[in-house]
Amino acid sequence: MKYYFALGSREFLLEKEAVEEVIRERAYYYQLKNKPADFWILPSPEFWNYYQSQNTKKTSELENLSDPKNCVAIVSTNKDFICWIKLRYQNVLSGSFLAPNTAIKSPLLFRT
Repeated sequence: MKYYFALGSREFLLEKEAVEEVIRERAYYYQLKNKPADFWILPSPEFWNYYQSQNTKKTSELENLSDPKNCVAIVSTNKDFICWIKLRYQNVLSGSFLAPNTAIKSPLLFRT
């Protein structure tokens, strides 16, 4: 399955911006429409190490995101939602990956 993501620093997404409010509103909308969630917030996402190793040119733009402990990802199967997030929060990196695979066992794993 293809997953799309917007990734930013923990400080930017959780403290400086109102990402929590956007996600809460979207979850409420999905609940009203009886639609299953297709988006998740992942602190310290496990997929990030693998993604960086495969996309060094793209990820070098955001040096402060080299350590997954400093990152938060919004992951979705909905490409349009992640494009909207990227436009709304311009200080994030967006991309996609296929999972599960040999390197990414579960796309929603994260470290605590």
